[in-house]
Amino acid sequence: MNRRSLIAGIAALGATRPVFAQGSWTPDRPIRLVVPYAPGGSSDVTARLVAAAIAPALGQPVVVENRPGAAGNIGSEAVARAAPDGHTLLLGTSSTHATNVALYRNLPYQPLRDFAPVSQVAFIPNLLVVHPDVPAHDLPALIALAKAQPGALNFGNAGSGTSQHLSAAMIASKAEIDVTHVSYRGGAPAVTDLLGGKIQAMAAPLVEVVAHVQAGRLRAIAVTTARRSSLLPDVPTIAETIPGFEVALWNGIFAPAGTPPAAVLRISAAIAEAMRTDDMRTKLAQQGSEPVGSTPEVFATFIAAEIPKWAELVRISGATVE
Repeated sequence: MNRRSLIAGIAALGATRPVFAQGSWTPDRPIRLVVPYAPGGSSDVTARLVAAAIAPALGQPVVVENRPGAAGNIGSEAVARAAPDGHTLLLGTSSTHATNVALYRNLPYQPLRDFAPVSQVAFIPNLLVVHPDVPAHDLPALIALAKAQPGALNFGNAGSGTSQHLSAAMIASKAEIDVTHVSYRGGAPAVTDLLGGKIQAMAAPLVEVVAHVQAGRLRAIAVTTARRSSLLPDVPTIAETIPGFEVALWNGIFAPAGTPPAAVLRISAAIAEAMRTDDMRTKLAQQGSEPVGSTPEVFATFIAAEIPKWAELVRISGATVE
């Protein structure tokens, strides 16, 4: 997707801005919130938190529906093709609306053309962890170890092109080290092998490994976000060793393109209100997530900037899926 397309997408979204203040919208039946991943994962948990929080404000139940498959593409396409009436939403992610643009030559939807951004929900850090047998307790020591033993450190990930793979590839690129990337079919088997010492390191979503860190089964080295995590405040950022480094996963709510602006505005306002509550902040913090709650315009601009950013990470990693 070229720069002209990105700008056109933002302009099209921005053209609807004056309408947001006009009219009103009320859902007349339950709202369907599609999660393009399997139940039980961090995206599913976040979607259920959001659904429960915004339902009272909207006056209708918000029902979560899991539509997993093809790295989130199946569920995302289903929402892109749904009736744009405000009653179907998507819990989209940095994968579905940024990374997949670069990974899939025949992506069945276009993030800027086929969706109306509603609100970003949260940022999610990846946590660089190692097996306790690895003789490195911080990032400089891990880099030194990798330079002393080129290719000897095996970094696991949940699959080629996943955030785990891209994060590790960017670390290796910025630190100028040679590591071996080992791709699995999902994060769970990668973590299992890391716990068993079959691989030495992994950059995993914090929520997936924090319990192992707290139990001493894994050692936390650094977080990939620009700021330290409130859940593990003593763990430094990678940027404290590699200035400018930042890889932040994110999720947010989308509606099909053409959804009435009044519906987008009302749902966005309900999400923003939910993100400000202590209860939501506490629950997201328990997952290592940082709540956001942005306007549709801000979210649209953010996505347009994320697409080329993740495309560069895909280029650096050499990841392919097709």
